[in-house]
Amino acid sequence: MINKKLFHLTALILLISPLNLFAQQAQQSRCQTQPEYRQFDFWVGEWEVKNPNDVVVGNSVIELVVNDCLIIENWTNSAGIPGKSMNFYDLQDSKWHQLWMGSNGVPIRFDGEYNSERKSMDFTGKGFDQNGAEVDFRFTFFHINDDYVRQLWEQSADGGETWSILFDGQYHRKTD
Repeated sequence: MINKKLFHLTALILLISPLNLFAQQAQQSRCQTQPEYRQFDFWVGEWEVKNPNDVVVGNSVIELVVNDCLIIENWTNSAGIPGKSMNFYDLQDSKWHQLWMGSNGVPIRFDGEYNSERKSMDFTGKGFDQNGAEVDFRFTFFHINDDYVRQLWEQSADGGETWSILFDGQYHRKTD
């Protein structure tokens, strides 16, 4: 009887040990421990978004998911039209990447880097204007303070000679 109990106890320990090791490794994800992965955390939170004229243009909930390796944006404009973005740091190319999907079904991919001097996340990308012509995008998140982020989205139709503003959002952190 003792041998049977010992056998079951040993089997249980052997079964649980790898799961425990896996859980410990998951808790110590590089996303949680390496500073590059934390550069865009200033955007995480719940935000009311206004234009430069102080008019509310939408709301955004920014969440850390997948063991803090992915930042998901849940955007809704003032008309109730949604959009989402996935943002992540890629160790292979040492860049940040954003994939934006608006309600028009056209994804836009951005690549970027954190600028510590300006306290900004600076993205660039290519896309198409309303007429189908290719344009360059410049997309910057300025970390003004912990309760205020400015998002400036610009486009150029002439290879970067001139830029026009598509969106200038003032993100104000919601308080309870």
